[in-house]
Amino acid sequence: MRLLDIILFTGQTLGRHRFRSAMTLVSMAIGVAAVLTLTGLGEGARGYVLGQFSFLGTDTLIMFPGRKETTGGMPPVTGSAARNITLEDTQTMARLARGVDQIAPLVVGSAPISYESRSREAVTVGTTAAFFSIRGIKMKRGKSLPDIPMEQAKNICIIGETIKTELFGNLPAVGQWLRVSDRRCRIIGLTEGRGDAFGMDLSDAVFIPVASAQSLFDTEALFRVFFKIKANASLAQVEKQLINIMRDRHQGELDVTLVRPDAMISTFNDLLLMLTFAIVGIASISLLVAGILIMNITLISVNQRTSEIGLLKAIGAPAGQIRMLFLTEALLLALIGAVGGVIIGETLIFAGTKFFPDIPFYTPYWAILSALGVAFLTSAVFAYLPANRAAKLEPVIALTAK
Repeated sequence: MRLLDIILFTGQTLGRHRFRSAMTLVSMAIGVAAVLTLTGLGEGARGYVLGQFSFLGTDTLIMFPGRKETTGGMPPVTGSAARNITLEDTQTMARLARGVDQIAPLVVGSAPISYESRSREAVTVGTTAAFFSIRGIKMKRGKSLPDIPMEQAKNICIIGETIKTELFGNLPAVGQWLRVSDRRCRIIGLTEGRGDAFGMDLSDAVFIPVASAQSLFDTEALFRVFFKIKANASLAQVEKQLINIMRDRHQGELDVTLVRPDAMISTFNDLLLMLTFAIVGIASISLLVAGILIMNITLISVNQRTSEIGLLKAIGAPAGQIRMLFLTEALLLALIGAVGGVIIGETLIFAGTKFFPDIPFYTPYWAILSALGVAFLTSAVFAYLPANRAAKLEPVIALTAK
């Protein structure tokens, strides 16, 4: 019997048992779709988180107030510490640390903003011109913050596109006066795009000079300090210099944390990749269940078709061919179910990218190939036992069985 004849014969058999075949197909499709969907969600989450830090590159350091003694974890989020990082600390580091190209202090808070009759609450970021260069923020209109001394306050600001749309609509914003809390500042620029960073949408933020922010929020403490390292400088040496400077300024106590974005990216990548594999492993259990279902259905098929098996053997069909008939039936079910699962999984991932465009959901090729491979493997392994049982039936016994 040719392979084509075996496939046609199997197709007729599946057609005679539509409900049983449909249940097997649904089981296999759900298993494959679960693996692909969960893999796509895991990869999307990993891509989104890593994207929040990748913009900084490998030549940047971030200083946090507070000391994180253990390794492998996140630095302090709240910025609380025994002693705060101040502008004086930042200026000292800029003056003494060799190899630092740019330095950008940050003060972050929330303040009410208004223009004419429109008002809302907005994230207000106090920083310097260097932050726009380090962060890679582009200007859509106007200009960036001027390169003025850190301690100099100035009644100017830059707004994001979301702020512009909600407060100004189609009117030009650059050149207008914006009220931030009880202060007024002239808008000198409009940033381009969202500029997400550390979970904060920079298009929904107002940027003012760092000294103005300290006065607005009545604080000397800095939230973060960004350092851009020169191209020919050693990141490790600069890191050591900054630590020594802060230790000296804080009476021998090191109460700050320096983070290298590349190390943070590597840590997050490893953790999220392990999480993705764990989720995929759990989802793969559904493929195991589908394989067991195929084994049970094949056993039922063997019991129901005992006379048919005896007839095939009586007309000269060898045991290997009988075995092949039942294995082909199981593999054909796996193929159709797996293809259906791929279509369902990819459709769900596509829908996810439409509902959440900022998260790069996608299913890697290795996940698709692995899901298909596992589907075929489980089907073949679990169907072999009942198929082998059918192949070993004696023709006389099979023909006389009821």
